[in-house]
Amino acid sequence: MQKATIQLETLACPSCMQKIEGAVKALDGVDKDSLSVSFNSSKVKVNFDDEKISIKDIENAIDRLGYEVKKSQVKAL
Repeated sequence: MQKATIQLETLACPSCMQKIEGAVKALDGVDKDSLSVSFNSSKVKVNFDDEKISIKDIENAIDRLGYEVKKSQVKAL
C-alpha cells in the first residue's frame, strides 16, 4: 500500500470536491475509507494498492474531470 497526497491547483466549490471524491473512489485499488478531499487546502489524500493502480492513474482520473494536479507525493505505508 502507498499513501498519496495530491495538491491541486484550485477547487472552486464544494461540488468540485464531491466530483473528485466520486471519481477517485470508483477506481479499483483505492482504499475508499482513506480518501479525503479538502476544499480549503485543495488536497486529495488517499491510500492505494500500487499493485492494482498507480498514482498516475489517480491523477489522470482527476485530470479528466478538468482539475489540474499541481504535484503529488507518495509514501509507502
